[in-house]
Amino acid sequence: MSSALLRAWLPWLLRLLDALPALAALGDLPATLGQVEVLLADAGYFSEDNLAACAMDKIEAFIPPGRESHNQPLADRFAEPAPLAQNATPLEQMRHKLKTVTGKAVYARRKCTVEPVFGIIKHVLGFRQFFLRGLETVTGEWTLVSIAWNLKRMFALQN
Repeated sequence: MSSALLRAWLPWLLRLLDALPALAALGDLPATLGQVEVLLADAGYFSEDNLAACAMDKIEAFIPPGRESHNQPLADRFAEPAPLAQNATPLEQMRHKLKTVTGKAVYARRKCTVEPVFGIIKHVLGFRQFFLRGLETVTGEWTLVSIAWNLKRMFALQN
């Protein structure tokens, strides 16, 4: 790896590896995007620091404290949970929030992101790793995978 490339990526890598709250990156967003009001994040981003940072910035967070089970019974999917205890911890508050019908609906919006595309590329197209090395050749390889995905998608939409 060239030293110029390493210098360019080093701050990002350090921020990624550091245990600082994930909300620090929101300050880097352009002002034209407006104020962040709601945050949907993976379980890996759950921490009391991130919840506190969201509360301080008046951002409503939906971050599961752990993995949730799939394929819940139909009655459980549309039922409201028992009332939250007065002295609930941030962990218990977040679990309760995500079990509400509103919390489930908001968090389900994550399914309309690009994540399914990566899953399809991995499982359907069978692309699990790069076979070439170096930024230029990997970029070319990824371009071919993207073309394959776009052709597959165009064909599926025409039929």
